[in-house]
Amino acid sequence: MKSKLLKLTAGSTLMIALFMQSCTKEAPSAFTTQENFTNNTLIRVYVATVNADRNYVYVDGKPLNGAKLITGGLFPATGIYASSVSPGLKNFVVRDTLTATTQVPLSFAENMLVNKYYTVFLYDSINAPKQKTVATNIVIPADTSARIRFANFVHTKVGIPAIDIFSVRKNANVATNLQVTDVTDFIPYPSDITDTFYVRTAGSGTNLFNFTAAPANVPTNIQSIFTPRPKRSYTLVFRGSYTHNITTQAQLRQLSVFTDR
Repeated sequence: MKSKLLKLTAGSTLMIALFMQSCTKEAPSAFTTQENFTNNTLIRVYVATVNADRNYVYVDGKPLNGAKLITGGLFPATGIYASSVSPGLKNFVVRDTLTATTQVPLSFAENMLVNKYYTVFLYDSINAPKQKTVATNIVIPADTSARIRFANFVHTKVGIPAIDIFSVRKNANVATNLQVTDVTDFIPYPSDITDTFYVRTAGSGTNLFNFTAAPANVPTNIQSIFTPRPKRSYTLVFRGSYTHNITTQAQLRQLSVFTDR
C-alpha cells in the first residue's frame, strides 16, 4: 500500500509540474543583458513573424526573454544592450506557452562564436515560423557618423518583388534589390540629421503605398522617419503582411527601425 501511495504521489507531482510548465506565462530571463562582450556572445531577437502574440525564446532550455514578444517586438528592448550567453553550439526554441496556442514551435541550433554579436530574425507566420540568424558587425566610427543596415522580412504566401530603400535626404536608393530574408551590411550614415526612408518595388523608382480605408483610399507612403545619432547603429526592417495594404488592417506592411548599439 505504501509503495502504491508513493507511486501515486510521484505521478501526481510529475503531472502538476508538466501542467505548470505548459501554463507558464512569464519567467525571468536566465541571461544578463549588457553592452560589451566580456568573452561571451551577444544576442538580439527581432520578431517579424505575423500574428505573433506570445513569443518566448529559450536557449539551451533557459528563458531568454522574461516578457512576451509580439510582432515587431525586440529583445532586449533597451537600445544598446543585448543578451549575453556563453559561446558554442546553442539550441534555441521559440514558442507560445499557452496550451491552447495555434503557434507551431520553432527549434534550431546556432554556433555562437566568442566575442560576436548576433541578431535572430523571426519571420513568416505562426503556422510556419522561420528564423535567420545574422552577425551584427558593429563598428564604432572614429568620427560622429552613424551606421545603418536594411532587412526584408515581409510575409507573403506567394512570390513578391524585391524592394529598394530610398532616402529622401540623399535623393537616392541606399539599399537595392532586397529579397525576402536579405539583410545588408551596415553602411556609414550622417548623424543628427533627420531622414525619411521609403520602400519601393525594386527598380521601379516608385514608392510602395498603403491606403486608407474605403471610400477615401488615400495612398500613404510606407516609410520610416528618424534621426541617426553619432556612433550608433540601426536596422530598418520591412515587415508585416505584404497583402495587407489597408491602414486599418492588422499586420500592416511597414518599415520599422531599431537600435543595434
